[in-house]
Amino acid sequence: MGLVIIFSLVTLLSVWGFYRSLMDKNLLGIVFAGGTLAVFGFFTIMTIIYHGFPTAH
Repeated sequence: MGLVIIFSLVTLLSVWGFYRSLMDKNLLGIVFAGGTLAVFGFFTIMTIIYHGFPTAH
């Protein structure tokens, strides 16, 4: 279940990087942050759908 947490953190950091690149008008940053957001966002959503949220023990 730690995989969901790691994917979520990477997705949140890529959202922040994408937003920051948009504000700085950095085209290469927008491309890489957008790609990271697309890939890890997809992985996060699919992992949550198929394995559920992490449970506390």
